[in-house]
Amino acid sequence: MTNILSQILDQKRLEIAALDAQALRRAAESGPTPRDFLAAIQRRRFGFRPSLIAELKRASPSRGILAPHLDLFQVADIYTQNGAAAISVLTDEKFFMGKLETLHQLRITNHQLPLLRKDFIIDESQIYEARANGADAILLIAAALPDDKHFADLHACALNLGLTALVEVHDEAETERALKIPDIQLIGINNRNLATFEVSLNTTERLRPMIPAEITVVAESGIFTAADVQRLENANIDAILVGEALVTSEDISAKVRELSGMEL
Repeated sequence: MTNILSQILDQKRLEIAALDAQALRRAAESGPTPRDFLAAIQRRRFGFRPSLIAELKRASPSRGILAPHLDLFQVADIYTQNGAAAISVLTDEKFFMGKLETLHQLRITNHQLPLLRKDFIIDESQIYEARANGADAILLIAAALPDDKHFADLHACALNLGLTALVEVHDEAETERALKIPDIQLIGINNRNLATFEVSLNTTERLRPMIPAEITVVAESGIFTAADVQRLENANIDAILVGEALVTSEDISAKVRELSGMEL
């Protein structure tokens, strides 16, 4: 585990200790019905290019501050109007300048695209919190969940709440662990090496053949151009998750159209 991931998880444990799990569970069960995130991103199965999960992202530990003053709600509208299939919302505050409130506001304003809560989820209370705040999907990072039973239990908790679980892997060992989770439907291959922060699309090309065809696969990180999308399409990827290339673009609308395939 990298030092930065250890720091993030230590922070998450502090945040979790302050949560009221029972109250969040009640709020989750009475919250808005989740939309079908998985169906929204499976467009490639029907003969189209990989679907775009467009990310609202202001900063990251690996790249620093990217777009600190971005109007996230305006950008969400741009994503919607230019071909994105779903939106990823970073909710970690300390390391990514995100806010859970952004997710909540997008949902209560009836934003039409399904929403992924992207955070470091290691406890059921965070899943209840995600559901209560309008998430349609959550991220589960294999590297942050070394205990296989706990990993599977969190996945099951998400499914029981009607959420889609995006299970993120970085290497062969994590992919093998993910494939053992009962009812796994969606795997994300992160092209960023957690130890070095180097990014290579070779990671997706290497790991994709390990994953059965019935499981939807998302490529994450290192995707900047239509050529990158074409390369991943050739690798039989169903969807792509892109943040940095969008939020740092001088013309976000044009970049979304380029990566979503709307320009074709």
